[in-house]
Amino acid sequence: MNAPSSNPRHTRSANAAHRQLPFTVRLDWGLEGARTVAPGADLAVVVDVLSFSTCVSVALDRGAAVFPYPWRDTSAEDFAARHHAPLAGPRDGGGLSLSPASLRGAEFLEKVVLPSPNGSELCHALARDVPLVAAVCLRNAAATADWMGANLPAEAVVAVVAAGERWPDGTLRPAVEDQIGAGAFIAGLVAAGKGGYEAGDGRHGYAPEAVAAMAVYESAEPRLREMLQHCSSGRELCGAGYAEDVDIAAELDQSDSVAILRDGAFRPL
Repeated sequence: MNAPSSNPRHTRSANAAHRQLPFTVRLDWGLEGARTVAPGADLAVVVDVLSFSTCVSVALDRGAAVFPYPWRDTSAEDFAARHHAPLAGPRDGGGLSLSPASLRGAEFLEKVVLPSPNGSELCHALARDVPLVAAVCLRNAAATADWMGANLPAEAVVAVVAAGERWPDGTLRPAVEDQIGAGAFIAGLVAAGKGGYEAGDGRHGYAPEAVAAMAVYESAEPRLREMLQHCSSGRELCGAGYAEDVDIAAELDQSDSVAILRDGAFRPL
């Protein structure tokens, strides 16, 4: 992912058009995209299907709290100790990790600190600037869209952020699984009759970027598991022995756990 600016409010987008201001439902990619479309939003939706957001949904299904934390931050162990929570480690470490299967299979799970280079860092960063931050995956996309419809006003602005992955040099690699997950959430908003609000200041409906993500989801949905298994990120995980993580990520709308960040943690509502 692109290195953040020294000014947290800075964005490389010099053109105001990139902020998608005419629209109440916006979509962009990664940290720079989040900094572009999220200012002024009522809700930021972070989509990291493989695997941060999926991990959050699995943990919440078990009644556990998840603390997002920046990736490779040397203070993570102290943070976990202060919250009396285990710190998730690498997938091959044998304990809790960014593997959804590790969270589902844990004998005991009450809370966990879950750093990740994409979704977790985005949630941690956005919490400083946006009133509400949600973690969305395919498992809880519809439930989150329904929650928004029931709890936010019609004119609420939603910034959807597809987390993406990183190339070896740290720059953003757009990841189709996150575009599919974002599209699933946006399709849920449409099904709930939300997001088409016509505001007095000229704001209305869905940005083309959001509409395009929904179209990608609708194309992928009939063969969703296959799409996740054979996309670049899915092939990488399957090749490393984590095919179960991909299968869990493909459990479309199997979770009612809406993940809203409150007081530094995602907790069951």
